[in-house]
Amino acid sequence: MKETNCSGADDCCLKMKYRDKTGTEYKCLISRLNRIEGQVRGIKNMVENDRYCVDILTQVSAVQSALNAFNKELLAQHIKSCVVTDIRNGNDEVIDELVCLLQKLMK
Repeated sequence: MKETNCSGADDCCLKMKYRDKTGTEYKCLISRLNRIEGQVRGIKNMVENDRYCVDILTQVSAVQSALNAFNKELLAQHIKSCVVTDIRNGNDEVIDELVCLLQKLMK
């Protein structure tokens, strides 16, 4: 496998992945993100209302756990769809991309 640059300065933002807006994959991801968004708004309100630091930190930890769960779900879907499709089409560079992604997620 060739050496790759995992600095995050690659062209990852130019690729697209179609998600059926009526499908369960899309609905699951959006539902998770909506819950996380609500949790973050709740944390903001806690800070604005001078809540106790430990209470705020507990909620931040819950958001981090929710984001980790979102990442796991999205990563699984990515491997099952994008990575498999690219490998079947002969694009083995997707493996290097996946390795870099896993390195970033495991920091």
